[in-house]
Amino acid sequence: MVKLNKIYTRTGDDGTTGLASGDRRPKYDPRIEAYGTVDETNAVVGMVRLHTAAMPALDAMLMRIQNDCFDLGADLATPDTGEKPEYEPLRIVDAQVTRIEADIDTLNADLEPLRSFVLPGGTEAAAHLHLARTVARRAERLMVELADQDGEIVNPSAIRFINRLSDFFFVAARWVNDQGRADVLWVPGKNR
Repeated sequence: MVKLNKIYTRTGDDGTTGLASGDRRPKYDPRIEAYGTVDETNAVVGMVRLHTAAMPALDAMLMRIQNDCFDLGADLATPDTGEKPEYEPLRIVDAQVTRIEADIDTLNADLEPLRSFVLPGGTEAAAHLHLARTVARRAERLMVELADQDGEIVNPSAIRFINRLSDFFFVAARWVNDQGRADVLWVPGKNR
């Protein structure tokens, strides 16, 4: 159970922040950048949900995604040291990836086939979903970069999750654009 009695602690005034393990790292640390960008993705999903109340199936998917993003942040905030931890850390699991894939398949079944690349836009919900997609892609790049650093381990399921998440946002953006019929399509060289 999480218990937050005091919001400010002053411990970050020195430019560091605490990981779940209690270790402190600079606020610009790649691990902090990665889970901070996951948090940013989650905030954009909150903006999307302002426009999806009339779409209960999609809104429920987005609510699950918001919870999973917190799980992902907890996963990243608890570095795997390769040693047996004294408690079982929260990790993204393959079942969460599989669920996103099922949600993608559900939404994609209703879509018009793509005839071109899609420009971000259309409805307000679609525009925010495209923003969520790009922020999730940035989080993915940061996570992959973190995993490539010596001494850093990133859960492979977490990387699969963030990769599928951006795919989900793309398909969901098309779905809210009248099942793709209201997509804004790229016209190569249109303005030459």
